[in-house]
Amino acid sequence: MSSRLAKKPIEIPKNVTVTAADGTLSVKGAKATLTRTFHSSVAITVEPEGVVIKAKNTSRLAHALTGTFAAHVKAMIQGVETPFKKVLQLNGVGYKVELKGTDLVFAVGFSHPVTLSIPEGITATVVKNVITVEGPDKHAVGQFAANVRAVKKPEPYLGKGIKYEDEVIRRKQGKKAV
Repeated sequence: MSSRLAKKPIEIPKNVTVTAADGTLSVKGAKATLTRTFHSSVAITVEPEGVVIKAKNTSRLAHALTGTFAAHVKAMIQGVETPFKKVLQLNGVGYKVELKGTDLVFAVGFSHPVTLSIPEGITATVVKNVITVEGPDKHAVGQFAANVRAVKKPEPYLGKGIKYEDEVIRRKQGKKAV
């Protein structure tokens, strides 16, 4: 039994080079280069037909990790060609966000401004109340977007806070006057 993702070799596009050596996988594309270390119970080899991921032993962990690393490799190959993108919206009266150098500064109803520094390899742009996070590394983009959202999660009564563009907030009814 192995993962369905890892059964077939993962195709490598023409303008992308993939190298695997000493427990490290490196994917180089036109726009970016990504490297990731892989687990010792997984063997990753680069062959003419594509990247092949195999379990080194018959343990349950090794089988589980083949699919995980197949997904990582696919995301890396996709990311060096077209960057991953997450869009967040800031809702609330008087709430604002601005880009100062490599920091995002939020004014979201606290007694102090909240500062988040943008990690290397990721670009963040702010237009009015929309924050766009882009980068070649899917994990880093998703994690930074989650950190931004965690500054002020959307609340269910007025919908104030930071939410993903496609996120739907379940609204609750407020107090009723008798």
